[in-house]
Amino acid sequence: MFNGTDAWTLWVIVGLAVVTVVSRSFFFISSKPWQLPHWAQRGLQYAPIAALSAVVVPEIVMSQGELITTWQDARLFAAAAGVAIYFAKRNVLLTILGGMAVYLPLHLALGW
Repeated sequence: MFNGTDAWTLWVIVGLAVVTVVSRSFFFISSKPWQLPHWAQRGLQYAPIAALSAVVVPEIVMSQGELITTWQDARLFAAAAGVAIYFAKRNVLLTILGGMAVYLPLHLALGW
């Protein structure tokens, strides 16, 4: 019914599930409370912006896996407008709307 590859795949899946459950429940297993060190708590404050940057920046500066070589790309102007609006107003909704207001005309009308 199972060949060697199927059994190996099943064991790998079970092993990964066990590692995932143990590592995620490690903090609940201990009966005594504990806290992360101050340096770790401070570092984790930057995790969301680092993750967002890791997703957004390559989408702005790369096209089909290569760096953009021309300035005629609507994403560059939209990102610059978004950054300017954010630093001027500190409003995320205005940042998104302003960036899209720059991006859409350049992309749709000019084909950038």
